[in-house]
Amino acid sequence: MSTAQHEVGRPGSTRKNTAAAAAPGDQGQASPRRADTLEPATRDRNFVTALARGLAVILAFSEQKRRLSMAQVSHRTGIPRAAVRRSLRTLTTLGFVAMDDERHFFLRPKILSLGHAYLSATPLSICAQPVLNRLGQTLGEGCSLAILDGDEIVYLSRSTSSRILSPSLNVGSRLPAYSTSIGQVLLAHLPTRELASYLRRAKLRAFTEQTMTSREQLRAALTRARQAGYAIADQQMEIGLRTMAVPVRDASGTVVAGINVICPVGAVALKDMTARFLVPLQRAAQDLGALLSP
Repeated sequence: MSTAQHEVGRPGSTRKNTAAAAAPGDQGQASPRRADTLEPATRDRNFVTALARGLAVILAFSEQKRRLSMAQVSHRTGIPRAAVRRSLRTLTTLGFVAMDDERHFFLRPKILSLGHAYLSATPLSICAQPVLNRLGQTLGEGCSLAILDGDEIVYLSRSTSSRILSPSLNVGSRLPAYSTSIGQVLLAHLPTRELASYLRRAKLRAFTEQTMTSREQLRAALTRARQAGYAIADQQMEIGLRTMAVPVRDASGTVVAGINVICPVGAVALKDMTARFLVPLQRAAQDLGALLSP
């Protein structure tokens, strides 16, 4: 099964978010969040380790791993089995998780309420939908909106007219920023110190032979993206698919998100993407930005 089929929507793994929606989008599949990413070294007495472990257990489930045994959850999260048992028992009692006859656990629809609260109260997501719908109709291709969250991008919206190239294309998907066009335009506009920190820590793994895995190559690509005002990811997450993205700025001029278009390689030649897509993408980004408060 391909790692992802659309730059819309998680992170070799693409991680599922709390809404259980971790699907491809500029494609890819990211590893589940391990407990050590949710349990920082801290002596803060207000930090609730049990809660952090419960969230890690939820995030262990993915599109490729919808049903997991207790041992598998423990392995994927790095959490001791006894703690996993308590977390799963709690989540089952609360209705977020259920267990089948083979003692494998799976997420229940109630998990969607965790992500819905964010999406329904986020102006960026609400304002983007009609803009993306118009853009998708104009271009005849799938379009989406994503933001930068740590070292990944998270998809908040996609055009309703998108041609679904993957059956698991969902809002909430997470993908590595460096290998997606939206991620590249967002990284390109980070403050110098933040970008330098990202380039030092980023783990650049290859999804295809086209994926940039050299820090020097990535740094040069980000410089070009900042200067040109757009980025193109040519089959960097999935062979056969190209994406192009531009930044979205709010009323103060701050880059807050990215909008992309995705198309099969055979639909538009690489050399023609800028001429065909750039102006419509920029207009959509401006329309959306005008709706956002600084």
